[in-house]
Amino acid sequence: MALIDKIKAQAKANVKHIVLPEGEEVRNIQAALSIVESGIARLTLLGDKEKAAQVAGNLDISGLDYINPAASDKAAGYAEQLYEIRKAKGMTPEKAAELVADPMYYGIMMVKTGDADGLVSGAIHSTGDMLRPALQIIKAKPGMRTVSSCFLMELQDKSFGQDGVMIFSDCAVIPNPTAEELANIALGAADSARALAAMEPKVAMLSFSTKGSAKHDNVTKVQEATKLAHEMAPDLLLDGELQLDAALVESVGQLKSPGSPVAGKANVLVFPDLQAGNIGYKLVQRLAHAEAYGPVLQGIAKPCNDLSRGCSWEDIVATVAITAVQAQ
Repeated sequence: MALIDKIKAQAKANVKHIVLPEGEEVRNIQAALSIVESGIARLTLLGDKEKAAQVAGNLDISGLDYINPAASDKAAGYAEQLYEIRKAKGMTPEKAAELVADPMYYGIMMVKTGDADGLVSGAIHSTGDMLRPALQIIKAKPGMRTVSSCFLMELQDKSFGQDGVMIFSDCAVIPNPTAEELANIALGAADSARALAAMEPKVAMLSFSTKGSAKHDNVTKVQEATKLAHEMAPDLLLDGELQLDAALVESVGQLKSPGSPVAGKANVLVFPDLQAGNIGYKLVQRLAHAEAYGPVLQGIAKPCNDLSRGCSWEDIVATVAITAVQAQ
């Protein structure tokens, strides 16, 4: 069974409530109809249902649950809570009321207050417009100082990772992480491996050096991150710094890092910066014809996930399933 089918089955086994702020957009409507029919999640779409019906054309949306933030009886309460959360940062009651009329902020407040279990957006919003309220309002989970992202990669070559499934992190959020941020990224990626791929993580901290074979500030950062990650999670199978071939190819791994529990067996790759991570996942996706699901936010207190503005409705279904599983 493909990874995404396993995730959908897991979502159906413990149904969660997911909010879609872009409820007047046709791909979200198509995805919502499929999700409701298949039972992957309970949904609330945000927007004017009459406008959505016009956008939907021949699609029957009568069975979909809609809330219009501009007319919601919960908006005042959400505005009051948003003001309390952000008043130290200059938030005013008037500004809070204005913001919760925006479906993105309204949806985030639904998740913050427990009126929804998770949120998926980004088909018509930029990553920044989605991340900003999530980071400001929901924030990082306890004990985790860094919110980052991962991609779930499913390769045709089953000899890599766990039966071809791997986690790549961070590929979308932090451009140039510090050593401490990189350590938190590693712990978040390990949690993602357990929750979303049901695999015991073997985490490789990637570099252009293996165990001191090169000297550079960038190498030192990965070495420091590896040390911090070991201190934060001493039982986690994690090793670094490792070059990519040492992480993935057992013969190379044992040559360059003999005795390592991770070298040659890694199923979680932690990239040293965003350039490497973003380029790396796209290379594997395009050249190896791998499936890439994400970016999936990790380290956040409650699940909120971004979409590509070029996504298909099927991509939205997959992201809702992933978000629902994170909420479990």
